Amino acid sequence: MGDISAHVRDATPQGEPARSYAGGALDRIAGSVSVVSTAPAPQRQRRLLYELGWLVGLFAIYNLGRILAAQNVRTAFDNAASVWSVERLLRLPDEHAIQAHLLQVWPTGVDFANGYYAVAHFPVTIGFLVWMLWRRPAYYTWVRRSLVLLTGAALVGHLLYPLAPPRMLPRLGMVDTGQLFGFSVYSGSPHTGVANQFAAMPSLHVAWAVLVAVGIVVSTRTRWRWLAVLHPGVTLFVVVVTANHYWLDGLVGVALLVVAMWLARTALPRRREGEPRS
Repeated sequence: MGDISAHVRDATPQGEPARSYAGGALDRIAGSVSVVSTAPAPQRQRRLLYELGWLVGLFAIYNLGRILAAQNVRTAFDNAASVWSVERLLRLPDEHAIQAHLLQVWPTGVDFANGYYAVAHFPVTIGFLVWMLWRRPAYYTWVRRSLVLLTGAALVGHLLYPLAPPRMLPRLGMVDTGQLFGFSVYSGSPHTGVANQFAAMPSLHVAWAVLVAVGIVVSTRTRWRWLAVLHPGVTLFVVVVTANHYWLDGLVGVALLVVAMWLARTALPRRREGEPRS
C-alpha cells in the first residue's frame, strides 16, 4: 500500500491538471471518467446509468460463477476441515468461542450482525461506487479496476476451492444465525437460495468493505474520512459471529485486494504538491 500512497503524492508539472494515467487492455475496459464531475447534468446521468449497468452485469456474471461452484459439496466440506486445522496451527481466535460468548451476553448484537450480513454487502458497495463516480471521478477508474481484478480473482478461488462455512459444520458447535433469527440469504439446501453457500474463500464481504474504506480515505481529506474504517471492522466481526466465514477467508480476501490495488495503481491520479482533497 506504500507504493500506492507514494504514487498519489507525486507532483505534476506546474499548471498541468490532475489526471488519471491508464493504458492497455484494462484502460479500454475501465475507461476514463475524469470528465464526469464537469460534464452537463444529462451527460453525467447517462454516464452514471452506463456505469451502473456495467457493474450490474459484472455482479450477474460473478453470481453465475458462484452457482457453478456450489456443485462440489464433498470437496467443500473437506476444504473446511483443512481451513479449520490451519487456523488452529496459526493460533487464530476460535470462531465458536466468540460466537457462543456473544450469544450469551449480547444476543441483540448478534441479531444486528445477522441483518448487517444479509443487507449491507451489495448496497454499501454500489452506493460507494456511485459516490466515487459522482464526487471523486479522478479515483473512480482505480477503484473500479481494483474491484474487477479482486472479484475476478475471488471467482477463480470459489471455483477452484469451494469451502463450506463454519455454520454448516455441526461438529464445530456454531449456530446458523440466519436460521436462529429467521433472516437468511441462504436456504436449507446448498443448491438453492439467493447465494452460493460454498463461496466462502476468499471473503468478498471483507474485501469489498476494505476497498470502500481505502477508497474514501485516499480520495478525501476531511478528518471524518477515517470513520470509513468502521465498515470493514464491523464487517469482519459480522462474518465471523454469524458463522458465515472463517478468519482465513477475510485475510485471503484482503491479500487479494492489496494485489488488485497495486496492479491498478497506474489509474491513480497524480496531484500537485499540497493540492487539497475536499
